[in-house]
Amino acid sequence: MELFFDLVYVFAFTQLSELLYDNLGWLGAAEMAVIFVALWWSWSYTAWATGWIDPERIPVVALLGLLMLLSLVMAASIVEGFAERGEAFALAYVAMQLLRGGFMVRAFGMRDPMGRNYLQLLGWSALSGAIWIVGGAIHDSHTRLLVWLAAAAVDLLAPALGFRLPGAGATPMADWSVAGGHLAERCQLLLMIAFGESIMRVGEAWVHRDGSFAADCAFVIGFVWVVCLWSVYFLHHAEPGAKAIERAGAQAARLARSAYMYAHAAMVAGVVVVAVAIHRVIEAPSAASGAGLAAICVCGPALLLVGLTFSKRWLGHGPGHRWPLIGVVALAAMGAAAAFGDQLLELGAVTAVSAVLAVRAQLSD
Repeated sequence: MELFFDLVYVFAFTQLSELLYDNLGWLGAAEMAVIFVALWWSWSYTAWATGWIDPERIPVVALLGLLMLLSLVMAASIVEGFAERGEAFALAYVAMQLLRGGFMVRAFGMRDPMGRNYLQLLGWSALSGAIWIVGGAIHDSHTRLLVWLAAAAVDLLAPALGFRLPGAGATPMADWSVAGGHLAERCQLLLMIAFGESIMRVGEAWVHRDGSFAADCAFVIGFVWVVCLWSVYFLHHAEPGAKAIERAGAQAARLARSAYMYAHAAMVAGVVVVAVAIHRVIEAPSAASGAGLAAICVCGPALLLVGLTFSKRWLGHGPGHRWPLIGVVALAAMGAAAAFGDQLLELGAVTAVSAVLAVRAQLSD
């Protein structure tokens, strides 16, 4: 049932990359970031919940089915989220957060500390939800973006503040007994879905290529780039990271929040940006690169590497958590230099850096 629920996010990531593809620039990046926060939080809170409730019991299946429907409404509203479908997106997101939170409060009961924890989470969801709905009702897209940025900030800060409420205090992370291995697996599967969306977008872009040799080269190089980035995580960090959180004991919830909820959010977002960069290059490989393409070619893998760095650091996974940051510097240097050439050169430059990082990751085992 959990894997079935995740299928909606294949469509959601496709729509998210389409949003950035159609609005390449700082404004488009800000819009994508806000929408991504809502998508990530709607998925991640569900992943936490299914660590405590049995996803094969009928009431839970019904809950996940309804959450899946609301997620589908969110996904279908992404491209027009700052136009006609902003209200639909906000209402679906808020409904997900309140419905799940209310279900968990009832499941645990108020005598259980987790029931109290979820009640405080429900309070924060109501607070941010009001801001999301107000933003969705505003017709001006720039004003809506500002309001939704505030709502996203509330959602991001809530766990870091321990869901603190006036008169109720915070909920210590030690009270959030979590199955670390389950959450690690769920985050890894969603990251794999993001990579799958990248492969799908590369293939789709090549289907509509201009028939030139340069476009064929961009297709091959783009595929190699995705494989390199995939190997940096899945062939080196995924399994040791999962084992580390399984051994964390009382610290599992704190590590899960940091190394998986926050760090993996950056990784997933980075992979989605990579898909957009490859699509742009396959579409026009001989066009001048420029700052816009250079930015997404660098920022995509950089987000993944920064997330990987912090995940490795928080999980205490060996001494090699600095080399991804070195990779970010190398990507920035190569990307800036290649920005004066064509788009195919830009893609080749960042792929070469990513290939070196992939080899470095394997040699460090």
